[in-house]
Amino acid sequence: MATFAYRIIVVLNNYSKFWAQLSWYIGTVGFVIYFLHRYDISEKRAKLVKEYQLADKVAASDDFSQEEKDVMRYIFTTLKTTKEKWNYIFIFVMSAVAFVIGIYLDFLR
Repeated sequence: MATFAYRIIVVLNNYSKFWAQLSWYIGTVGFVIYFLHRYDISEKRAKLVKEYQLADKVAASDDFSQEEKDVMRYIFTTLKTTKEKWNYIFIFVMSAVAFVIGIYLDFLR
């Protein structure tokens, strides 16, 4: 929804400033919510891997080939130390800042 709201601004700019602004606010709030949600999911996955000691259990298991263990170790490691979380934080913060600046420029200035 947020991406669509941003894309439609190009069309709405030709018709109505009000609808273009409304679409921008919907898109920006949508991105704030979406990336906060994605960060939360990422944190929960990493917490579950740690809480249930999944990396250790897979490493000790004889049910997996060494290649499968390596793949799962990679997945578990990236859940804890990935740039993905920083990307979510950055986009969330930048969207929130853009929203505040938008409010100031559109309504308070």
